[in-house]
Amino acid sequence: MTAAFPALRLRRGRSAPWIRSMLAEHRLHPSDFILPLFICDGDRCEEPIAALPGVSRWTVDRIGAQARQAWQAGIPCVALFPNTPAYLRSERAEEALNPDNLICRAVKAVKDACPDIGVLTDVALDPYTAHGHDGLIDERGCVLNDDTTAILVQQALVQAQAGADIVAPSDMMDGRVGAIRAGLEAAGQCDTAIMAYAAKYASAFYGPFRDAVGSGGRLKGDKRGYQMDPANAAEAMREVAMDIAEGADMVMVKPGMPYLDVLAAVRKRFEVPTFAYQVSGEYAMIEHAAAAGAGDRDALILETLLAFKRAGATGILTYHALDAARLIAG
Repeated sequence: MTAAFPALRLRRGRSAPWIRSMLAEHRLHPSDFILPLFICDGDRCEEPIAALPGVSRWTVDRIGAQARQAWQAGIPCVALFPNTPAYLRSERAEEALNPDNLICRAVKAVKDACPDIGVLTDVALDPYTAHGHDGLIDERGCVLNDDTTAILVQQALVQAQAGADIVAPSDMMDGRVGAIRAGLEAAGQCDTAIMAYAAKYASAFYGPFRDAVGSGGRLKGDKRGYQMDPANAAEAMREVAMDIAEGADMVMVKPGMPYLDVLAAVRKRFEVPTFAYQVSGEYAMIEHAAAAGAGDRDALILETLLAFKRAGATGILTYHALDAARLIAG
């Protein structure tokens, strides 16, 4: 910097809306967002989720309309998550491989209703296991990495064959990205992208999501044996490097706001498409804070999403996607 006060007055660049807009370093656009949608069994049904005010589960016959609404708002992609009926959950998650399961039927319904929108599907076993873990467990309750990975490959293939554009392994098994990539290539699904949940932390912010997909009350123990320790940042770089080397097209940091340092470091070091997930607990905190009068809801939504962009996010998975798109449009 060559000038000093009073020759330099930085407030001149903030003096009016037009100049603030002109000098803004980062901007939000609806194309920055991916909208998560929850699927439930049944017909012509919307199930409000108490832990996520304003968010619902939708039956397959209604999910297409939700995707079409997102597309019309300028949102390019939806992420689908099933609430599998209890009677279909099992120790070995067989329903995950059913080509007519909730998620596969929802993918087809979205593509029928809105062929141009992208569809991302979650590759993990927790919506299908009786015990709520992301993989198979042994008699001690330990998650079996390699046995789980073999099933995840089949699950990803089933979803890709149903029409998913992006499969997103969120399970955090070691080596699963490479195995899924090889499985997709061998099956001729070479155009199916992989968004790896590369730095997924064992977080306290997932509670409302687990209620939404019906896995929270079933979980035996916790997921700290395979999801990342919140104390670790350097380890996240190793996780991301591994997933990129194995064939991930995009990577994700999850949760979002508490891990902006990790997000920024990943984007700077690897220079690959890097996404953040503003998870259910983050969403719920904003909603409850606004309801309590602790802040303006619209301002809180836009400020938090802009923080992700400032930290380097290519895009953001957020339950506020529709609200944000409408606010940006004015």
